[in-house]
Amino acid sequence: MSDLGSEEFEEEAEHDLGEYEGDRNEDGERHGHGKARLPNGDTYEGQYENGKRCGQGTYRFKNGARYIGEYLNNRKHGKGTFIYPDGSKYEGDWINDQRQGQGVYYYVNKDTYTGEWFNHQRHGQGTYLYADTGSKYVGTWLSGQQDGAAELIHLNHRYQGKFVNKNPVGIGKYVFDIGCEQHGEYIPADQDRGEEEEEEESLAAAFPKWRVSKITPLALWTPTDEEPPATVTTALPSEGVHVSEGGEREPSLAEVAESGETEPAAKPEEDLQEEEKDEEEPKEEPQEEPEEEDKDDNVDQENVMADEKEEEIRTSEASDAN
Repeated sequence: MSDLGSEEFEEEAEHDLGEYEGDRNEDGERHGHGKARLPNGDTYEGQYENGKRCGQGTYRFKNGARYIGEYLNNRKHGKGTFIYPDGSKYEGDWINDQRQGQGVYYYVNKDTYTGEWFNHQRHGQGTYLYADTGSKYVGTWLSGQQDGAAELIHLNHRYQGKFVNKNPVGIGKYVFDIGCEQHGEYIPADQDRGEEEEEEESLAAAFPKWRVSKITPLALWTPTDEEPPATVTTALPSEGVHVSEGGEREPSLAEVAESGETEPAAKPEEDLQEEEKDEEEPKEEPQEEPEEEDKDDNVDQENVMADEKEEEIRTSEASDAN
């Protein structure tokens, strides 16, 4: 619906300025804050500059519509909200009386469009939410129509592909929440019709036909088994951390105190002197014990001497007996 409303008639009735109450400049023009009732029954309250609506203001149309926002030279320009007679509403950017830039449109059926506008139409990137089904179109718009790369998201699946004049065309795919993807292509309906069907269905809306090419599982990302690189930390000198020659970290005094371990007490000077004397005095080398073979030879020699002595005793006793 056009939001120009009865503003258009204001220029036709320039000779009748209606009623005005507010500030004026030296030339008698409306300048500053004021309130006006136009000849067509509309009202405006807000800022004026040199006789024109300029700045923040509220314009109420006699048909029930109203605009609350910024003006420049009598035109909606900047940020503003337009509430239409049917209850729909637009909030966003305006340029020269046109919806242009970023904005949100709330439709009577509870649908919403959030995105880019150009020349009063949905144009660029935007999202249209269907209130009755919960589905939404996220993608490109051209002159108010769904046109370009987009994604149509439903409750348990989504379609990714290209749209032309609100209809999907060409190669695309359906992604299902159960864990699979259906790849295929939308074929224009007239390519699948026979000659007899051409005439009967010419008045019906031509919707493209989906042709499946393959079904694949979802490509899920899985973490790798690679270990993260070891972190190397360098302690500041104030922390009292020392590193040994082998690269091992020695505990600081604070850590030793927390663990309950104490450093060995220093030895008195007397003990140090005794240790130095012990080092200076030569140590007696231990005598080597005779080997087992030498011990066996001595035992054999003693046995031989005992046998010889016993033989002598027997010889002397035999001579005495004779």
